[in-house]
Amino acid sequence: MKTLTLKDGTEIFYKDFGSGQPIFFHHGWPLSSDDWDAQIMYFLERGYRVIAHDRRGHGRSTQTAVGNDMDTFASDVNELVEHLDLKNTIHVGHSTGGGEAIRYAAKYGKGRVSKVVLIGAVTPYMIKNENNPKGVPIEVLDDIRNNTKNNRYQFFKELPIPFYGFNRDGAKLIEGLRDNWWRQGMMGGVKAQYDSVKAFSETDFTEDLKTVDVPVLVLHGDDDQIVPYEATALRSIELLQKGKIIIYPGLSHGMLTVNADIINKSILDFIKS
Repeated sequence: MKTLTLKDGTEIFYKDFGSGQPIFFHHGWPLSSDDWDAQIMYFLERGYRVIAHDRRGHGRSTQTAVGNDMDTFASDVNELVEHLDLKNTIHVGHSTGGGEAIRYAAKYGKGRVSKVVLIGAVTPYMIKNENNPKGVPIEVLDDIRNNTKNNRYQFFKELPIPFYGFNRDGAKLIEGLRDNWWRQGMMGGVKAQYDSVKAFSETDFTEDLKTVDVPVLVLHGDDDQIVPYEATALRSIELLQKGKIIIYPGLSHGMLTVNADIINKSILDFIKS
């Protein structure tokens, strides 16, 4: 088990396997680095160095009561990157982790980041308003907050159903995957998870997307019931200097796990391009 104690005393758990060009994975809410198992094994076997951390307040890292915001998340990543002296790194972020990855790349990544991959990412902005009519109504986010605060043990049993698209006709419920989502969620701290709803939904990543000058791959499923692709992916690609986008028909928010073969190949092709 590897941990890094940050300057504010927070302990960050991380995995660091292999050698070669580094790939740094940023997990989604309210999960942990374990959500990247399929990618860690795939890229490790292909000669890459793979790094994945548990964000503060999540997984095996310190259950923080403060600092649960996107600027701090990016700063934490920077401390870990500098500790490991990572260079020429591909940063891959899913959902909330996509926001963290692009904020890190924009603010700290010059000379260290070679490419970025955003998977079902919350960028540039999730909330529905007059400028983002396809976004998520604030009432939906308030409901997530309320359930996380008061009922997360049951809520974390229910949310994986739309997360992985198990509620669609013909979909087969994978109980182990649902249980693993619950396990990861319940490892984290309720205060950090509650605060992080605001961080992932109300942070505006417009300027981050505009600033990043390395190639960025945007991957999204058009049946994502958690982060609508029309409000995020289609808007992100318009802001990027060197962006490429793939929208997968019928795939869910959890496609990096249930469709790992498709997603891993897309990432590998992008890395090699």
